[in-house]
Amino acid sequence: MGRRKGDPVSGWVIVDKPVGPTSTQVVGAVRRAFNAQKAGHAGTLDPLAEGILPIALGEATKTIPFVVDSEKVYRFTVKWGAATTTDDAEGEIVQSSDERPSKNAIEAALEGFLGEIEQVPPQFSAIKVDGERAYDIARDGETVELKSRPVTIHEAELLEVPDPDHAAFEIVCSKGTYVRSLARDLGELLGCFGHVVALRRLSTGPFGEEASISLDKLKEFGNSAAARPTLWAHLHPLETALDDIPAVAVSDQDAARLKQGQAILLRGRDAPVLEGVALTVAGGTPVALAEYDRGELKPVRVFNLTDQGLTRTSHAASGERP
Repeated sequence: MGRRKGDPVSGWVIVDKPVGPTSTQVVGAVRRAFNAQKAGHAGTLDPLAEGILPIALGEATKTIPFVVDSEKVYRFTVKWGAATTTDDAEGEIVQSSDERPSKNAIEAALEGFLGEIEQVPPQFSAIKVDGERAYDIARDGETVELKSRPVTIHEAELLEVPDPDHAAFEIVCSKGTYVRSLARDLGELLGCFGHVVALRRLSTGPFGEEASISLDKLKEFGNSAAARPTLWAHLHPLETALDDIPAVAVSDQDAARLKQGQAILLRGRDAPVLEGVALTVAGGTPVALAEYDRGELKPVRVFNLTDQGLTRTSHAASGERP
């Protein structure tokens, strides 16, 4: 097996995605900018959507599920009067109405979507149906029968009604929530139909706008040796994705055991009280994600960071490609 191309860079890059590119294209741009061997994203943003798209490099890809499972914050605008095939402005209009809802009616309808609800994903979505993506089936002109699934909308606010045709919202929601479905369902409930015309993700789990870099800046820094330190300043440590998980300091000896797939014992009065998954750390370096069970920590995902040494601090200062 040949050596994997690129450098073994690990960490998170939080891209502020513009309207236009796909999430996969953004992953490719980040991987090229850092010359990274491996990259992946934590939650797709449609081409028409913009905002926070966390990209994991190297060993950080092992922490993607924790970011995908976390809460998201979206700001979006709905246009009333038309339902589309895609539930956004890209699709064809399939139903229309001259009705327009009042601000009070919108606020009252929105309250009905708070908490855990059953939501049917859009026809054009990445949900798999019999092994095929729903959007591929929908593009072939077939109607996709998608089952509803439980999602949770923790907070929802009507921000403004700039004119009778539009309304702007902000929501805090669980993973798996489709803003396009919410717009569609709101429009149906209000009897006027509706679809999304603008969508921005403000945050995903611990990652928000303050930690982000625009796609244009990322490409600019990646193409300039002089700007490389600035680029590397936007590489966040792997463990920033694990803010909600307890961290346990372990000895070098225990770290070696965990890396070999062996469990370690937590003994004595000073042993931490744990439940579920914990991040084990030795000398400030993440070692493994481990499951706590009856006094033992059993490794479930081991990080190979000590072999790499390619971090923000070790290479940002040089201005050279690591």
